[in-house]
Amino acid sequence: MNKLVLFDFDGTLADSAPDLAATANRMRKEHGLPELPYDALRPYASHGARGLLKVALDINTDHPNYAQLRAQFLQDYHDHMTELTHLFEGVAPMLTQLEQAGYTWGIVTNKLEYLALPLIHHLGLTQSCAVTVGGDTTQHTKPHPEPLLYAAKQAGFAPADCLYVGDDLRDIQAGQAAGMATMVAAYGYCAGDDSIITWQADLTVHHASDIWEGVERWANGQLPTPTPLAC
Repeated sequence: MNKLVLFDFDGTLADSAPDLAATANRMRKEHGLPELPYDALRPYASHGARGLLKVALDINTDHPNYAQLRAQFLQDYHDHMTELTHLFEGVAPMLTQLEQAGYTWGIVTNKLEYLALPLIHHLGLTQSCAVTVGGDTTQHTKPHPEPLLYAAKQAGFAPADCLYVGDDLRDIQAGQAAGMATMVAAYGYCAGDDSIITWQADLTVHHASDIWEGVERWANGQLPTPTPLAC
């Protein structure tokens, strides 16, 4: 099957929220604040250090100590990021289905390479993953289409032969701008977000095991041909 399926990482393939939330609460503890409930932190996992610092410490990017606190957050997360993170239920068999059917698959994430690559390896995905693009692999990050276009080029596919799966609006915007078909992983950190329908993705799935059927529909030409959008 001459098709490429690209995945976001956090909230799509891997549930990294437990380790990210734990880092946020350790920082709260250092600042003399009580821990926040996990459910209050989980929705911000797709927004990385910036989002979690905002909800945990009410720190914005214009705060004078933001750079220092972000570096501290990332270092602590790096030291603990493999403790609780795991693949979402259904991801491993779904990837096996793709491989056995002859699909190529890869990962495009906004997570920095020095965090993404070791974690992808830890979860046993490295050998089968055809291409991995991190948040600092290209000049731009999602929702800009450059990371997706770079991944497609590296794997040897035209954008029209690619499907991008993600759990954040930025993922869908990036895929649409790249001229790729798009799929919302609604079991991820966007779960419960009523605005998903406004993202205008080609497909929406509510469990990782449903991705396979969606991929087959796309590959068999049962979706509209995507049209590149202006960046």
